[in-house]
Amino acid sequence: MRAFLAIIVIALGLAAVGIYTSAFIVHQNEQALVLRFGEHKRVVTQPGLNWKLPLIDTVEVFDKRILDLDSQPQEVTASDQKRLVVDSFARYRIVDPLKFYQTLRYQEAVRSRLGPIVESSLRRVLGGATFQDVVRDKREDLMKRIAQQVNKEGADFGLEVVDVRIKRADLPKQNSNSVFDRMRAERQREAAEFRAQGTAEANRIRATADREATVIRAEASRKGEEIRGAGDAERNQIYAEAYSKDQEFFEFYRSMQAYEQGLKSSDTRLLISPDSEFFKYFADPHGKKPTAAGQ
Repeated sequence: MRAFLAIIVIALGLAAVGIYTSAFIVHQNEQALVLRFGEHKRVVTQPGLNWKLPLIDTVEVFDKRILDLDSQPQEVTASDQKRLVVDSFARYRIVDPLKFYQTLRYQEAVRSRLGPIVESSLRRVLGGATFQDVVRDKREDLMKRIAQQVNKEGADFGLEVVDVRIKRADLPKQNSNSVFDRMRAERQREAAEFRAQGTAEANRIRATADREATVIRAEASRKGEEIRGAGDAERNQIYAEAYSKDQEFFEFYRSMQAYEQGLKSSDTRLLISPDSEFFKYFADPHGKKPTAAGQ
């Protein structure tokens, strides 16, 4: 019984080992290549539990997702002889595991084989375009052409190149400095032009304002003179009416005004005859000159 139980245990152990070595799992993001003595047996693309012959079949698992391949920045000369430093990347996926295994075998080899193809296609396509096309106008079309060329050559490795994109396209450092200096000079020229236009506009506004101010002052002076003339005329008219009503009082009033203006307390010196008409109210409050008998 002990020998029988040992045989059963050994058989179960061998069966477990056989099942373990015969089964393999393919995940959702994977695809597997089953090889028998190094020769292609089948390709498994559906996820799940699969079987193989133990010790005879081997399984190579490859990623089924879209993968990235970064390229080193490289200098490209456009058709208008302008140089660019282009930093690009490609997206690819493995569509033929057998061909991929036969040509590259491992995913790490993609960089050394597909990378030069991407760089060569970039130089070839971008070299036939102008700087403006690469930077702005036809960038999308250029990227499609590059992706088509790389995809055509990548098919030999069992790869499908989904897209090729430029992360950055800059001028070389020495060119960037000259472009920056040129842009700064252009902005300074525009700023000087704007300042000149502003100065001219300010001078025009100032001249217009000065002209309008001169016209306003002249008009104000004219109106002031007119008002002053009208006031003087009205004053003279009042004086004339007053004079015609009481001539003696008017003469007395004007003489008092003359005394007030002529005989000030500060320093008034007059050299005039005492019997002058000017002092007629000093001798007589009625303004009459003294007679010879009274003298």
